[in-house]
Amino acid sequence: MAGGGMDEDNPVAINVTPLIDVIFCLCVFFMCSFRFKQLEGKFDTWLPKGKGNQGVSAATDILKEVRIAMFWDKDAQKTIRRMGTREVRSNEELQTLIRDSYRDLVLANNPDAPVTIDAQAAVPWNEVMTVVNICKREKIDKIEFALGAPPPQ
Repeated sequence: MAGGGMDEDNPVAINVTPLIDVIFCLCVFFMCSFRFKQLEGKFDTWLPKGKGNQGVSAATDILKEVRIAMFWDKDAQKTIRRMGTREVRSNEELQTLIRDSYRDLVLANNPDAPVTIDAQAAVPWNEVMTVVNICKREKIDKIEFALGAPPPQ
């Protein structure tokens, strides 16, 4: 006998080889059928419906938002802010332009119009947050960030 000793010590002989085979087969089955839950690269987002990478559907869609473009000037080492084609130099001027443009959109029966901040990747984050704070001071809650062009290689 495999365990050694006398037959009187172990009166019932149990063959464990089939038991080990079954356990081994079950282990292989569960290892092959196991799926890992992928958590990397996934996060919850709440994106606006009807917008995305399809582009602008009509020319009137451009007039349904207040858009602030922000560019980084390497030579002057400062941020250039634009609303439309107009360059905005001070925070007070920007606040006035945002207030007036947003009020015009609300009066044009578009109260859900967003303020879209379109900043280059090189623009410092505190400059973007300054524009967000200006919008919050004007009690504008719908602020969106536009996906700008990729940074130059």
